[in-house]
Amino acid sequence: MSLRFRPLHPRYGVEIQGVDIREPIAPAVFAEIRRALDEHALLLFRDQPVSDEEQVAFSRLFGPLETTLSANPAAGTLFQRQSNLDIATGETIPPEDRRMIYQKANYLWHTDSSFKAVPSLCSVLSARICPPEGGNTEFCDMRLGWEALPDELKAEVESGLVAEHSLTWSRDQIDPNVLTPQQRAEFPFVRQAMVRTNPVTGRKALFIGAHCSHVVGWPLEKGRAFIARLSDAAIRPEFVYSHPWREGDTIVWDNRQVLHRATAYDSVRHKRLMQRNTIAGDAPTAAQAAAA
Repeated sequence: MSLRFRPLHPRYGVEIQGVDIREPIAPAVFAEIRRALDEHALLLFRDQPVSDEEQVAFSRLFGPLETTLSANPAAGTLFQRQSNLDIATGETIPPEDRRMIYQKANYLWHTDSSFKAVPSLCSVLSARICPPEGGNTEFCDMRLGWEALPDELKAEVESGLVAEHSLTWSRDQIDPNVLTPQQRAEFPFVRQAMVRTNPVTGRKALFIGAHCSHVVGWPLEKGRAFIARLSDAAIRPEFVYSHPWREGDTIVWDNRQVLHRATAYDSVRHKRLMQRNTIAGDAPTAAQAAAA
């Protein structure tokens, strides 16, 4: 089996052809896919309408899967569901429903599971039902973002700065009432390094996003202003790849190296169903605060 690679963006991301991810993949072939993730950070597999079972089997090749926490409609499963369809009835969820308001935070640039003490390695997202227009997912390479930072900003980040992340912070930016008190208690702040180095390629990536609230040891507003300054400097249009989904697409992205965000579609007129597995990371990026 010979893999073929087609660039998605001039500087990162590839479509991989020559493999069927619905079938068992030989170890040597998967090793090539895994190397491509480190190098390109974003992998697209076209025209492969996976079932839940096939997607889980493929996702597990990258590592153990996270179990979805209570705030997501697919809580307690191996899937994070992005959809305007009610799981029980299949009917369209009204825009004012808490489940749809919760998903609006996906329109913010973020990296999956940075709100966990051990952040994720990567995500696998499959397109099951796509609207006829809208609903792209956009990606931004934070290796390029890091390289574009002014030297004084790099030096300050590399002085040992640590940020605190939480799902409550990203959701509060949309609606402070979207999480229940029980759900808020499930997501305490965790500490993350603000720059990460890929152990295979040696390239550094800025590690921020919508879950990133403030800088440890700094006044709250000063830290948030600094994070906003980093975001403005690193998240540039020329670093963005916007993916127009087709049913049967599956994308794998490296949460250590890219940010992503959803874009809007007409959720009243059109149906959308995306199923995501999140692959767990292997270690914390920063020491956590002692429990109170």
